[in-house]
Amino acid sequence: MSLLSLEKITAFYGASQALFGVDLDVREGEVMALLGRNGMGKSTTIKVICRMLRHSEGRLQFAGRDIAALASYQAARLGIGLVPEGRRCFASLTVAENLVAAARPGHWDIGRVHALFPRLAERHTQSAATLSGGEQQMLAIGRALMTNPQLLLLDEATEGLAPVVRQEIWAAILALKHESGLSILVVDKSLQELSKAADRATILEKGETVWSGAMDTLQPDITDRYIGV
Repeated sequence: MSLLSLEKITAFYGASQALFGVDLDVREGEVMALLGRNGMGKSTTIKVICRMLRHSEGRLQFAGRDIAALASYQAARLGIGLVPEGRRCFASLTVAENLVAAARPGHWDIGRVHALFPRLAERHTQSAATLSGGEQQMLAIGRALMTNPQLLLLDEATEGLAPVVRQEIWAAILALKHESGLSILVVDKSLQELSKAADRATILEKGETVWSGAMDTLQPDITDRYIGV
């Protein structure tokens, strides 16, 4: 059953059209990869889902509900959790305060976030500004989990991180996949890691869905055409 469904979504930034027909669905309990070269509409699609950008045409449903009229905070309360590109932690707040600020009742609490990312437990009294980039990414993921979402959106969660930290983030994503039953939509460039984590993939080209299917059916000719340099 689809938890999230986008059909023929179009969207604009002012007079400039960014999305020309995005079709995407995320089923309950699956990991969906959203792929494409830079500038093809992936982050714009994330913004539409989170209601940070209004779409012009098409249908957007979450948990069986049309959410086109919702504000971004209402989408978050409904169960859409975002880990934004660039992390955007509250720099002046401590690790603990960042987590508490986002907390809503449910499975995920500080103890479970610490179990997923032990480094956050070690640094719980430090301000977010003093953390490394990888630690800030862990905090951004933990903060999103503290909202107890049904759907977790990861927008370039491993971009710019050291290889060892990237592996920690991917290990956490795999743990969420196998242990939490959480639905996850992940934007990332690492096909090698996505092949281990994602069940299905959707590819965008110039703001339009051009391919969708099981991750293990994604062939080199498709990746060379739509993802390769």
